[in-house]
Amino acid sequence: MMNIKLFKDYNLKGYNVIEAFPGAGLVGSMAGSYIIEKLGMEYIGYIESDLFPPIAAIHDGVPMFPARLYRDEKYKLLIVLSEFTVPSDLIYPLSMELLAFVRKYGISRIISISGMPSTKASSDLYIASQDNVMVKKANSAGIKPINEGVIAGISAILMVNAAQFKIPTLNLLVEVNPQIMDPKYAEIAIEGLNKIIGINIDLKDLEEEAKVVEARIRDLMKKMKASHDTYTNAAEATGPSMYA
Repeated sequence: MMNIKLFKDYNLKGYNVIEAFPGAGLVGSMAGSYIIEKLGMEYIGYIESDLFPPIAAIHDGVPMFPARLYRDEKYKLLIVLSEFTVPSDLIYPLSMELLAFVRKYGISRIISISGMPSTKASSDLYIASQDNVMVKKANSAGIKPINEGVIAGISAILMVNAAQFKIPTLNLLVEVNPQIMDPKYAEIAIEGLNKIIGINIDLKDLEEEAKVVEARIRDLMKKMKASHDTYTNAAEATGPSMYA
């Protein structure tokens, strides 16, 4: 079971939704968290699933769902943020639930922020999109199109399936060294967003905020592994019949 739940019925028609899930270089998570912080975005809902890891994120002493939704009315912007890496077997159902949500609320465009593993990370930003308007804006801003390549994960599922419903998608990809979580990656992505959709995010505090996000996600990943190991050990000690 996978559900997106809002705290009340919001009017999200015409919004851009940014999918900011952890991936290579944690680009999406760092960028999404920073935008939420700088715009003071409103926490409006969460994603729940009985298949998600049994963890809660704690912020300012308050327990929160680790996968959350935030909105900004001024820029008509919605960010879907996760503080845990989505297990591979949940990528498809989660992507399709997001797509159903986009269709239900009349959201205009899906934007994904991703890291593109490379042996020589650079300051280049790339775009993959079937949205001609956004491609033209990106080109004029010096953002390079990807003509050949592969996109993986949630952004890939969203991109190919959204096309069936004529929902524009835009994937911003930053070249990253997957072994390094560098705030510069998020800075490159946000600079691209500033140019393309005009959100005008001040980047002066990014490095400090990105380090906090990185530490938080690493901590959640450790807790996820510890929780998984605990349940596995309990199952082995009790015997397979209990879980059969």
